[in-house]
Amino acid sequence: MRVGDAARQVGTSARMLRYAEQLGLVAPARTAAGYRNYGERDLRAAAAALELQARYRTTPAALAFGLRVLEDPEVAGSLRRLARLIRGRRGPGNPEGVPRLVGSPDPAAALDFDTAKARRLLRLAS
Repeated sequence: MRVGDAARQVGTSARMLRYAEQLGLVAPARTAAGYRNYGERDLRAAAAALELQARYRTTPAALAFGLRVLEDPEVAGSLRRLARLIRGRRGPGNPEGVPRLVGSPDPAAALDFDTAKARRLLRLAS
């Protein structure tokens, strides 16, 4: 299935599917002429990525980084070290020493900004 048909089937744009491919979220085969050829597995991956973006209010780039963390022990270790550095002290208000974001009272605000930016770009591209 070509990129336009695949995009319609999963409910996104061809441009977003190409971006997902660039990030490694989908990996369609190529025809001899170089056209993307989306198979069933690619469609399921694209749909799953879109569902995760909506559920967790995140960006395709954040999903790609999450996959990298799962696949690369060095990156996962680096993030664990960062979490230890920013972890709040244990105390009455934080008995488990849960990591807290420094300098951001609302971590979702950054994700909301990225989501709004992506939507504006998509509207401009349409």
